[in-house]
Amino acid sequence: MHGTGNDYIFFDCMGRGVPHPQALARKLSDRHFSVGGDGVILIEKSRMADAKMRIFNADGSEGKMCGNGIRCVAKYLYDSGRVRRKEMNVETLSGVRRLTVYTGGDGAVCRVRADMGRANLSPAAVPVLLEGERAVGRPVEIGGKEYRVTCVCMGNPHCVVFGAPPEPFGETGRAFEHSPLFPEGVNAEFVRVCGRNRLRVRVWERGSGETLSCGTGACASAVAAVENGLCDFGRDIAVRLKGGDLTVCYTSEGVYLTGGAALAFVGTADISDI
Repeated sequence: MHGTGNDYIFFDCMGRGVPHPQALARKLSDRHFSVGGDGVILIEKSRMADAKMRIFNADGSEGKMCGNGIRCVAKYLYDSGRVRRKEMNVETLSGVRRLTVYTGGDGAVCRVRADMGRANLSPAAVPVLLEGERAVGRPVEIGGKEYRVTCVCMGNPHCVVFGAPPEPFGETGRAFEHSPLFPEGVNAEFVRVCGRNRLRVRVWERGSGETLSCGTGACASAVAAVENGLCDFGRDIAVRLKGGDLTVCYTSEGVYLTGGAALAFVGTADISDI
């Protein structure tokens, strides 16, 4: 399944688990020699929610949160009949998230709204090695170049830069991801403001490289835009990514992400050698 092109290979682990998920993600995510995807997501039983989501990036590292992935999990839970309510809860390593599904004419879920929790701009929460209470519009040097960054924790670390995406993009993205400023690595978003409450975002995702979309990245970009006075608090913000459009609303209660969730295909993979 994918959310605006951010594609993952999903395993229903409600009845049984899969061995070695880190190795599984590395093997199956290869787009040339296997299924291909930005990673693997396991849908497991939860004691505190309707299901639990575990995310493994293409490099095998485990992520804490994925805004596009969790919308797809909600679609699977509803469409498969595991959850027949249009509101549900999914457990993640960043806490339990509430989701609302919207169905199309065929009765299948086509869009999902996710309560992504509160954004945290504290350097310690991201984490980023900067002084002060908030990392908003701060000058830093990364890869030998100077940037003004806003760092946001959306259950995972993000660093947002406003302006045209740098080239070569991959080189810059890797420099951000592995900068000593970020002890746990970082997702980097390069954002252009296209109008009031309209953003265009290009994403370098920690553990996966450039992706067509990133739900938490869209949220972090919208939060950063509001905090820098470029978008409006409490209003819908249209975020355009390479893979499509998402809507983010940053409020005092939390950050809300709305977008599509689509099934690409269903298949069987031989994982006996993992």
